[in-house]
Amino acid sequence: MGKLAYIFPGQGSQYVGMGYDFYREFAESADVFHSAETALRYSITDIIFKGPEEELNRTINTQPAILTTSMAIYRAMRAKGFPEPDFVAGHSLGEYTALCVAGGVEFFEAVRLAHLRGKYMQEAVPEGKGAMAAILKLPPDKVEEACRLAQEAGIVEPANYNSPEQTVISGEKPAVEKAGQIAKEMGGKVIPLKVSVPSHCSLMKPAADAFRLKLAQTPIKNITLPLVQNYTAREHTMAPEIRENLYRQIFSPVRWYQSVLYMVEGGVDTFVEIGPKNVLSKLVQQTVPHVRVFNVEKVEDLEKVIRAL
Repeated sequence: MGKLAYIFPGQGSQYVGMGYDFYREFAESADVFHSAETALRYSITDIIFKGPEEELNRTINTQPAILTTSMAIYRAMRAKGFPEPDFVAGHSLGEYTALCVAGGVEFFEAVRLAHLRGKYMQEAVPEGKGAMAAILKLPPDKVEEACRLAQEAGIVEPANYNSPEQTVISGEKPAVEKAGQIAKEMGGKVIPLKVSVPSHCSLMKPAADAFRLKLAQTPIKNITLPLVQNYTAREHTMAPEIRENLYRQIFSPVRWYQSVLYMVEGGVDTFVEIGPKNVLSKLVQQTVPHVRVFNVEKVEDLEKVIRAL
């Protein structure tokens, strides 16, 4: 029998109304939403369930919103008797959900961290100065080369190694546009992303440094369930390493497909994505087409997925 990994989405998966069916049907899920309200001292559930979309899409709200929704779904899964996974991992912000699930941080603390992480990231770069773009149909080394060639236009770096054929770049707007142009000439396809923050590049260092103090003040425990972290694409269980990697993750690339390969090499043959949309499921399928991939986003997914497991 192969191993099981639970994976959790990050920013970009949000939509108004996500998680509402779980809130309505599971007391365990409703508790998560209420706990987020108490921790944040503002009505995050209203923003999640009613919008408006612009408000939900503000990084400062998006990050705690996705964490809360994914955690609410996970609690319903546990109530339904879903098994413990062998590994957990999350994409960018999703790493906080994964750490929560592994028991390394209390949800109450995690949702506050997500809010502050969003706040510091939002404040690090003035609106309109940064940009991100997804480069498709080019291997990662070509995307790295495009970034190097565009550097006279400003800062641009690989931000997310999402799959062997999708790398997201991040940095100053003119440099991101230039790197995109070079990538197109190399035969790549470029999709500009609707983001207010150029995540996972060196422009985020001030945000990471401000956030580091909050991380240091947050109780994080050693865990027994291996957490595969974005910064190293390796498993970690010791609190000091986890904390350091969470800090570095903010201004370093997310090594997502490398994390997926690491888990597959460790015996994982089934991935379950928990949270809004199915972005990670698609990336896993692009990276390792032979594994089983499920996602739990709606209440009706529960029966289907638990039967398959």
